[in-house]
Order: sequence, then structure tokens, then C-alpha cells
Amino acid sequence: MHFCDLRNSTIAMEQTKIAIFGRIFNSTVIPYVDHLFNYLIQRNIQISVHVEFYDFLLKNDFSSQHLETFTNHQDLPKDISFLLSLGGDGTMLAAVSIIRDSGIPIAGINFGRLGFLANIQKNEMEAALDQILNKQFQIQKRALLSVESSHKDLFNGENFALNDITVFRFDSSSMITIDAKIDDELLNSYWADGLIIATPTGSTAYSLSCGGPIIMPGSGNFVITPISPHNLNVRPIVVSENMTLRLRIESRTEKFILSCDSKSETLPTTTELCIRKAPFSINLIRLEKDGYFRTLREKLLWGIDVRNY
Repeated sequence: MHFCDLRNSTIAMEQTKIAIFGRIFNSTVIPYVDHLFNYLIQRNIQISVHVEFYDFLLKNDFSSQHLETFTNHQDLPKDISFLLSLGGDGTMLAAVSIIRDSGIPIAGINFGRLGFLANIQKNEMEAALDQILNKQFQIQKRALLSVESSHKDLFNGENFALNDITVFRFDSSSMITIDAKIDDELLNSYWADGLIIATPTGSTAYSLSCGGPIIMPGSGNFVITPISPHNLNVRPIVVSENMTLRLRIESRTEKFILSCDSKSETLPTTTELCIRKAPFSINLIRLEKDGYFRTLREKLLWGIDVRNY
């Protein structure tokens, strides 16, 4: 994590342009979105909106008309200062597919529930955006994972994950066996419902619910967490982010499910997977009050003890 360089910041106050990404959500938050756009327009901010999200807004009595739109990462304007994600953490994860390796910073306004990644609350968005536009923020780099197979182009090229890459059994009938090698050395043969490979960002998500440890972003590690392992002595393991993990799956159905954050595919067990650190990172915008450990305490109630209050 480092403080924004005021001289060379991506955000230029003379002519700031931002992209806005969102997905369909409860129409009760439309007034907040309307207020946000009006605020940005009053600040003379140029706006480019994801086209599907914009269509959804216009069908729900949205007041801002005739805004510039974009469809995907290919036509995302290159001159934007940052991307603003409107929704929950799932929307933030989906926005990663838009940003990819562009290096464009991303911030999230939480219209969802927990808001661990999208941590700007909707009733605080004006104050938060004032800070961002005045360069009162930090850039926190977050590592990603990538998954490849020699048999198939996975996820149409969107084969990277900010949270985790997970292998699941295809149905509920029986467990699967996952043979895992790290840098060509056998790690283990997991008899389980599945296996989670999580980044530090994803260590507080699905991996945590399966007994995995919390890993601080920037620590240079990933965590491998089994899902309902059949052996009681199999536990999560923290590994170097420089490792290469190879997986082979055995299943009675001869199929398994591979997920990459919110995306998933069903694959035959003849598919071998190679998982490693992605060649790019994501730049999260963090305000001065958004310390990592404070977020853990407030969002996950981590370490909360009545004796401290």
C-alpha cells in the first residue's frame, strides 16, 4: 500500500472522467444512484456508464439521460481516472473483468450487505468521493490468481480471480479426489467435496468459512483450503504466491465444476488445471480511515471482545 502521488496521480482535477459499473439490483436504491449522478454532474465530472447497467437505470425512472456508455474491457475509455462500482462485493469482483490489466484504480459504493471490498457506504458517498477527487486516498495493490488448461480456453479468457479459484464435485452423490502438485512436487491427494485456492483478498471469503486463515494483503502468499475433507488431519496450507499448482481430478461422474470468483464451468475430469499468480494486480482505492484491521473488526467482528469496551 502506498500514498497517492499528488504530482503524478491518475486523477487530474482539470478534467476528471470516471467509469461507473453496476448490475441489476433492488430498485429501492435508485434514489441513491440518482443522487450520485447528479452530484458528479454538478462537479463537472465526465461519466461513462456500463451499457447494461445504464439500460437498467433508464427503465427505472432514472433522471440522467444521454450519457456515454461502454460494453466491456475492450471499449472501456482509456482516459478515465478511476472506476466506481455500485453494488456489493460481487459487483466489485465482476468489475475486475472490466478493468483487467489496465491498472485503473477501483472504488466501490456498497448497495449490498457486508461490503468488505465495496466499503463506501451509500449514505457517505459524497464525502468519500470528495476525498478521492481531492487525492486523499491510498492505492492498495491486490494480487490475483489465474487458471489455465492445455485442453480448453477457460472462461473465454476471463480466467483470473481476485478472491479464489475453486474446484467442486459435480453433484451431491460423492466426493472427488484432487491430486495436487506444487512446482511438480506432490502436495496431497485430497478426498473432499472440493478445494479452494484463495488470494489474501479471498482469504476472508469462502476459504474463511471452510476454516482457512485470514491472510493480510501484500503478504506474498495464497492459501489452499479443502472443502469438507474426508480426512480429519487435512488442514489448510499457506503457500508462496510464486508457486505453480497443478491439479488432476478424479470423480465417479467424470465431471467437476471449476469456479473463478463468480464464474463457473463444468469440465471433464480429463482436464488438468494449472493455477498460479496472475501477471497483473488490481489497484483498490482505500480512504484514510479504511485500515485493513479496522475493516476486519467492523465487518467480520474479528477479535471483538466485550472486555475491550
